[in-house]
Amino acid sequence: MAAHGENNEELRLFQTGEHPCGYWPDRQARDLVLDPQDERLGTLYPMALSWGFRRSGDLVYRPHCQNCRACVPVRIPVARFRPDRSQRRCLARNADLQCRVLPAERTDEQFALYQRYLQHRHANGGMDDHGPHEFDQFLVGSWSHGRFMEIRGPRGDAPQGPLLAVAVTDVTPLGLSAVYTFFDPDEDKRGLGTFGILQQIAWAQRNQLPHLYLGYWIHGHRKMEYKRRYQPLEYFDGKRWLPAGMADDPQLP
Repeated sequence: MAAHGENNEELRLFQTGEHPCGYWPDRQARDLVLDPQDERLGTLYPMALSWGFRRSGDLVYRPHCQNCRACVPVRIPVARFRPDRSQRRCLARNADLQCRVLPAERTDEQFALYQRYLQHRHANGGMDDHGPHEFDQFLVGSWSHGRFMEIRGPRGDAPQGPLLAVAVTDVTPLGLSAVYTFFDPDEDKRGLGTFGILQQIAWAQRNQLPHLYLGYWIHGHRKMEYKRRYQPLEYFDGKRWLPAGMADDPQLP
């Protein structure tokens, strides 16, 4: 399969075979994948984001299932974002935390936190045995646009505070893309996942980037419902980005 990008460049896309769906265990899934051997992949990636694609390591993919269109790409137009009451409470609760943006290069401290997170959140899910190679393959890749935003607790008398969370974020001229966040499972009450997204929004605002891409939203999936709380929200209908319904609507579009 081929498509045409800017300057009428031909892009090769491949359709994967069926594989178990990562969201619904009783379903099979397929993906469209940009040619992994295309030397322009890093350059094409920002445009692919605007087409509803997402990155996992070096793969740029979009769900393309035969009888299912549940995965809806969503993004936040950050200039118009205003935190709701719950999000303001999260910011206040975590006012003692420090954030810094670093190159996407694994450290022993980050990897130890990643392992703890997977063992707590994804036990027996196929990811909890990830080693350093899988970490780099999944979160960094060879042509990555990524950065690691570290979130640390109060440092006290130490040179720096304990590492509480890492938000893996891609940086492109069209906006930031929230790739993955992992955090200390003992700090659940802080709402570090929410805090990470709010910090990514602030990061995009500071750099005058238009959007934060949140990946896919799935109606009725409890792990995806949180994305509707970030308003305003836009969704991709396969051709263009449109305003999504408000957070209390039963259907996002």
